[in-house]
Amino acid sequence: MACNSFSWLMLSSNNAKRVPLFFVPTSTCFKFDVPVASQIQWHTRSRNIPQIKRHWVEASDQSLASQERFSVASYNILGDRNASQHSDLYVNVPSRYINWGRRKRVICDELFGWDPDIICLQEVDKYFELSDIMVKAGYAGSYKRRTGDAADGCAMFWKADKFRLLEGESIQFKDIGLRDNVAQLSVFEMCESDSRRMLVGNIHVLYNPNRGEVKLGQIRFLSSRAQYLSEKWGNTPVVLAGDFNSTPQSGIYKFLSSSELNIMLYDRKELSGQKRCRPAQVLGENKETVGPIVALDGLFKCWTDEEVKLATGDSERHLAVHPLKLNSSYATINGSTSTRGFNGEPLATSYHSKFLGTVDYL
Repeated sequence: MACNSFSWLMLSSNNAKRVPLFFVPTSTCFKFDVPVASQIQWHTRSRNIPQIKRHWVEASDQSLASQERFSVASYNILGDRNASQHSDLYVNVPSRYINWGRRKRVICDELFGWDPDIICLQEVDKYFELSDIMVKAGYAGSYKRRTGDAADGCAMFWKADKFRLLEGESIQFKDIGLRDNVAQLSVFEMCESDSRRMLVGNIHVLYNPNRGEVKLGQIRFLSSRAQYLSEKWGNTPVVLAGDFNSTPQSGIYKFLSSSELNIMLYDRKELSGQKRCRPAQVLGENKETVGPIVALDGLFKCWTDEEVKLATGDSERHLAVHPLKLNSSYATINGSTSTRGFNGEPLATSYHSKFLGTVDYL
């Protein structure tokens, strides 16, 4: 489900303009801390919107030459159709903020204010409207719509005067029995530095909290394809971005960060951690009490052979693995302990009436 989150990876020392976010639900950005729940006055009436003061955290300058630096942004923009069909999730949001005409304008203003070199978007169902605006701003783009009845998909934009697209790949997870979600992989070369290449992946993982095996399978397959393309193009570095629909306390996050996961230690219906993030639960708990999801004995009974195969790629193998060595961009930047979880991730990148937590990473 859409989360209106904004993640920022800065491998550049660009002096980006600081544009205040005014999306509702709240947005988050790689360069600032999310607000502490106890410091926000939450209202149930749609006309009362919490006033949030942002505190910015700067990434340290890199030692790379300026022509070799680049910045990447990731944003789940909440598809127009999803916003309309799931209006119950946004009962506290005035309708004028949900209106696509307004959101399209402020989304683009937000992105242009930060001036990222590469942009990964999720829940895009008005691609050509966005593309027209982005092209005029000097970006080229690609789009992959979800299969099935869904209207949205993933979109990637990059500065046409800074990057050459060497190879692009669109992934339809339906082709391997992993639902209708999609992902994108793009290999870029910097125009001013022919030796500088990078691979960027963009994914919107399945939302359904009960289908942990599908989530795991989607991420595993994306990672394997990213590794293949990376090796094909000279072991180019990899950046993965998107809405992973999994919390920092989850088995899915552990899989991403450690490159492996013994699925028999987890209930597949709890693998993403989403069920522990209803707003009433989160706002009523102290941060220190929300630790990692504890594995329980005997959970192998929860897995069928088919579910094991979807998760690991082999019904006889209980260890899911992926070939990448990944680090979270947000967790590597020091921030206030009052607005970060125990592993350094923000307390929230997604907030609506049924969920409050972090699911977006870069």
